[in-house]
Amino acid sequence: MDILVLGGTQFVGRHIVLAFLAAGHRVSILTRGRTPDDLPPEVERLRGDRGEAGGLDALGSRSWAACVDVSGYLPSAVRASSETLRGRVGRYVFISTASVYAEPDRHPVREDDPLLPAAQEDTMEVTGETYGPLKVTCEQIVLGAYGPDATILRPQIVAGPFDHTARYPYWVDRAGRGEETLLPGNGTDHVQVIDARDLAQFTVRVVEGAVGGVFNVAGPRLSWGQFARLLGIREPVWVDAAQLEALGLGFRELPLFIPEDGAQAGLMDVSAERAVLAGLTLTPPEVTARDTRAWSEQAGLSYALTPQWEAEALAAAHR
Repeated sequence: MDILVLGGTQFVGRHIVLAFLAAGHRVSILTRGRTPDDLPPEVERLRGDRGEAGGLDALGSRSWAACVDVSGYLPSAVRASSETLRGRVGRYVFISTASVYAEPDRHPVREDDPLLPAAQEDTMEVTGETYGPLKVTCEQIVLGAYGPDATILRPQIVAGPFDHTARYPYWVDRAGRGEETLLPGNGTDHVQVIDARDLAQFTVRVVEGAVGGVFNVAGPRLSWGQFARLLGIREPVWVDAAQLEALGLGFRELPLFIPEDGAQAGLMDVSAERAVLAGLTLTPPEVTARDTRAWSEQAGLSYALTPQWEAEALAAAHR
């Protein structure tokens, strides 16, 4: 098959491109050319910015078996690509997010749960507040244009090699340093991610199988105690949510942590049952941790919680 990927050079998009190539498909990517591109030479590079007039001219009048939209954040851009490609792609796969849900305290979060109010189509700024509503609007545009030929994937937090977000890598890198490790909660809260390679393989599967619909894409749900043991953390220092707040430590400094009784706790309990029935397979969590660590050792990532800040927080926690 000929596959068009909108985006494709970073993290999730990169894994999706590699998965299609591994499955024997031909891949074209449309990017702005602003990020490093380490993809194999057989990938066709097209340049364009769908947020600008004429930004899709590089597509010409060509057609593809499927389009995978991994970089759709603004409704105006998704409107442009979905309308331009209507009738020229057999399936439009939109990579959305689990952040679209309006009631993230549900356990578990399922595909038919209420969504956030859709953002206005002319919204042009992506922030923590607009991210979910913008994705809701983008989903609506794709479903309206493609109907049964649309597939919406709502991934949980994505983990794995090439994760420039530095959320999951913080924990595998921190575990590698040894010593006392500040950990959030008491070990009974939960953490859940999806390996980027599993998301990529599922994307290939829905295209090859012409599978439409909406799917949550989430991995195994672990307690933080299990997660710490999996990482090999031997000297955990558990600090409850109230004390973390007093220390000025939140999700940015201790990524992936959402308290079990918090308003968004359901986002660490996302049901992927529908996707599993459709063919989603899951990498063992220890493999995700091992492979991410092998990559991050050479990636030179920086983290919000520096060793010095952690040491000060540990000292305060011991008092």
